[in-house]
Amino acid sequence: MEAKISAKIYSQKGAEAGSIDLPAKVFAVKWRSDLVHQVVEGMRSNKRAGTADTKGRGEVRGGGRKPWKQKGTGRARHGSTRSPIWVGGGVTHGPLAEKNYKRKITKKMRAQALFSVLSKKLKDNEILFVNSLAPADIKTKKAAEVMENLAKAGNFKNIKTKNPKILMALSDRSEKTEKSFRNISTLEIVFVKNLNPLDVLNHKYLLIENPEEAVKFLESRI
Repeated sequence: MEAKISAKIYSQKGAEAGSIDLPAKVFAVKWRSDLVHQVVEGMRSNKRAGTADTKGRGEVRGGGRKPWKQKGTGRARHGSTRSPIWVGGGVTHGPLAEKNYKRKITKKMRAQALFSVLSKKLKDNEILFVNSLAPADIKTKKAAEVMENLAKAGNFKNIKTKNPKILMALSDRSEKTEKSFRNISTLEIVFVKNLNPLDVLNHKYLLIENPEEAVKFLESRI
């Protein structure tokens, strides 16, 4: 029988609202730095547009004639102003748009890397499960109060920074939730189905809404 890990579920007020059994295959996986590094670097590489392009000395305009005669001027000899050492000349070994940065990442690799990251986050007390984040009305002020309550409950430190430190994973689309929380600078909203190792590692803390459905979906990726 598969081992289970128990975790607390909190309400919007930061109070305990129950508990949930977490599958060990998702939240108690061995930390695999090699696999996580391979997947994360692959994802970062796949995000590159590959549109950077420079012109060599044979592609830039001008420089058709020798700038001055070879000898007798006292200046260094030059054959063309297209030379890379001239301002406006070609670029040596510059980036070309024809380069392909794409890397293949299998579904199994991505899932196992995610489970490894989630397991480390849970071990470091950086994951908080919330029964519901949907507010009664669309108000950022109310959303900010909820975040303060959850920060105290989860002992989230130094969350008031300019850069997003909290990743909020929603189980489904919710206009009230998205519009209420999207103006909080320390927060970034994603959906559980789109959780990936790169986003989770780029944030200090992870909030998971509706943990029963979220964990069921994550478990289906095994």
